[in-house]
Amino acid sequence: MQTYLVGGAVRDQLLGLPVKERDWVVVGGSVQQMLDQGFRKVGKDFPVFLHPVSGEEYALARTERKKGPGYYGFDVHAAADVTLEQDLLRRDLTINAIAQDENQLLTDPYGGQRDLEQRLLRHVSPAFSEDPLRVLRVARFLARLAPLGFRIAPETSQLMSDLAASGELENLVPERVWQETETALGEAQPQLYFQALRDCGALRHLFPELDALYGIPQPARWHPEVDTGLHSLMVLAQAAKLSDDPCVRFAALVHDLGKAATPRDLWPSHPGHERRSVQLILAMVQRLKIPNQYRDLAVKVAELHGKCHNIAELRDSTVLAMLEALDSFRRPRMLEDFLLACEADARGRTDREDEPYPQAELLRQAHQAAASVNAGDQDLAGLTGEQIGALLRQERLRAIARQRLASENSD
Repeated sequence: MQTYLVGGAVRDQLLGLPVKERDWVVVGGSVQQMLDQGFRKVGKDFPVFLHPVSGEEYALARTERKKGPGYYGFDVHAAADVTLEQDLLRRDLTINAIAQDENQLLTDPYGGQRDLEQRLLRHVSPAFSEDPLRVLRVARFLARLAPLGFRIAPETSQLMSDLAASGELENLVPERVWQETETALGEAQPQLYFQALRDCGALRHLFPELDALYGIPQPARWHPEVDTGLHSLMVLAQAAKLSDDPCVRFAALVHDLGKAATPRDLWPSHPGHERRSVQLILAMVQRLKIPNQYRDLAVKVAELHGKCHNIAELRDSTVLAMLEALDSFRRPRMLEDFLLACEADARGRTDREDEPYPQAELLRQAHQAAASVNAGDQDLAGLTGEQIGALLRQERLRAIARQRLASENSD
């Protein structure tokens, strides 16, 4: 029985990147041998075990044969007679099909080291086409490794396009689509994940709301890039520079979905797109089973980003209503995340990537002024709960008015 370090740990080690987790493959072993050594079996579809001390995953070498549609449509054969080369052959990309033994010697039967040097994301074998999830995985690896110069090999791009055209993507379960997407949102250049999906024709199957934005014009005065789909990915790129939080990045990406539903005769203006965006976000969240924290922020950004951009022209009561809608007095983090997404929207435009966003500080100052109003400082004797709420709101309005006046006078 021989054990090899495989996959991302070997790849990242060769690239000089930090190794976040280590996976192992066991060749020549059996389930009983693993159990006898104290490993705990956790795999449902094939034998995967947790090390009794480190907790790292160990899997018996296996082969896979396509038997039906979708991610789970495989016959898995895991036995002592499966070789290391056979196990590596079933993997997605050559750079993930390198193994390292206990003496640090590498086994690289499919040219992974060569592709690391050439910065190529290349499939291991034609069996790549048997698993539709690999389209998303390649796009995700591009989002992560593009800063190092990686690109998708042309022949792999063709297989991705063939898979997108085959209808196989429709068999992916929503949870797996979101799992890959959530990870991609946390990568260095998440916009490249969605660009790669669009390039191969997968975006219209997986995220039709995003794909529909391409070709929708916006006023060139405010959007020199004009195209709404392009703008959305530019906003995501800016969000990635401003925040590591995938919730902020997701909210930035989907804030303008409603522009795809604007009647053509109104182009390039998009009145009421905020409300339509909220509806489309809610539909996407439900379809892909996206967690509530993503939904909550995305809905607020879609609904209120236009008001934030124009905060200097808003009435005090409208500013307070924004702060209340953001639940900012109980959840100040929501306000900060909202402001990051709005700043990304403002900067996600051609030649405006480095412009300041003073609106964030204006709303932040208004929040600080309103939040300074304390119920304990008020005379609440004899008041009902509703009356107390009305009094606090009135005092917050006054605090915002004083703060804004002082700011104008200081300018």
